[in-house]
Amino acid sequence: MSQRKKIIAANWKMYKDLAESNDFFTFFIENLQDTKAEILIAPSFTNLWHAFDATREYPIEIVAQNMHESEEGAFTGEVSAKMLKSIGIERVILGHSERREYFAETDRILSEKVRTALANEIKIIFCIGEKLEDRKDGDHFKLVESQLRNGLFHLNAKQWESVVIAYEPVWAIGTGETASPEQAQEMHQFIRKTIADKYSNEVSDNVSILYGGSVKPANAKDLFAQPDIDGALVGGASLEVESFIDIISAL
Repeated sequence: MSQRKKIIAANWKMYKDLAESNDFFTFFIENLQDTKAEILIAPSFTNLWHAFDATREYPIEIVAQNMHESEEGAFTGEVSAKMLKSIGIERVILGHSERREYFAETDRILSEKVRTALANEIKIIFCIGEKLEDRKDGDHFKLVESQLRNGLFHLNAKQWESVVIAYEPVWAIGTGETASPEQAQEMHQFIRKTIADKYSNEVSDNVSILYGGSVKPANAKDLFAQPDIDGALVGGASLEVESFIDIISAL
């Protein structure tokens, strides 16, 4: 029987200073209703400790947006797994398309980040997804399978208990475009089958796969109704506290 968790995760990217972050959490904590979803929020590095401290007594997990693949070293401006652990952070987003595109993070680099995170007992939200040209050329399944294999298929079955997948079609991130529920379900089902073919049905049935890409209150319910969509990684719509609460309520 599947033990998949329902998860709604917020990725704030490079938005919200300390005051804005505190205002968000004050309202969010006061107005969040009971939910079956796990709530994850990823603020900027400068706000991680304050967010963790403000929410430690509530069912909210604060996660990091990125980390370096090395344990330590002369990497100016970077943050290590050990540093994240030292302030209570136990999960990190890896492989977001913006990291892949703007910061040249390759499959090899991401594979090393995965190894380092798990070696430090940090769980992972691993992002995969195709660009518009990949979909137009009919290569979207091939591209997503490649990202999965190169980034995660060095793991053993037990390690998959610490992994959540986020499927984010790059053409739908921050554009206002959203994959239809049917398109999203088709890819989520493909991802789950690809994992099953490599490992087992038991492993794939227990991996939570989130959808990301212009998720908002208006489309969340239809997306969440799909059998292989276990929640969402929310970008822009998570910056407004009311809309984020509405998305959580749709699950």
